[in-house]
Amino acid sequence: VQLQAYGGGSVQPGGSLRLSCAASGTIFGVKLMAWYRQAPGNQRELVASMASYGTTSYADSVKGRFTISRDNARNTVYLQMNSLKPEDTAVYYCNVRAVGQSDFWGQGTLVTVSS
Repeated sequence: VQLQAYGGGSVQPGGSLRLSCAASGTIFGVKLMAWYRQAPGNQRELVASMASYGTTSYADSVKGRFTISRDNARNTVYLQMNSLKPEDTAVYYCNVRAVGQSDFWGQGTLVTVSS
């Protein structure tokens, strides 16, 4: 199974983007789905996560602005990003953690927030 992330792009401050992460098949035993990001010169950081039973968690820097969601029928996880700021500029990666398997990672999608 492979993950493909898409939906990144360039947007002005205050704008919105929705990232999608589609799995090529069903991943069994999913424990956690998450979005990470990595800005130039920085370490990869956890942005948002959703446990298999639905509980969500967000980095303080994106609380109230970003929303993680999923569509099980489409094997897709989303990240709705509103009120974007220049400091949100990064490559965003989706991640799926499943029981007894190595982590699944998407290829990354670039988000640029600039006026």
